[in-house]
Amino acid sequence: MYKKLYFKLFAAVADALEEMERANYGSAAQLLLQAQRECEDLYAGGG
Repeated sequence: MYKKLYFKLFAAVADALEEMERANYGSAAQLLLQAQRECEDLYAGGG
């Protein structure tokens, strides 16, 4: 389960960094918040 969470968060961070390079800070924040919620749901549901 942790591997799945790690890859999901890693991908979200990479996407957010790309958005930040384009100065799309709101979009970057939304990507991170979405990933946080999805990972919390996965963790709470046991994967």
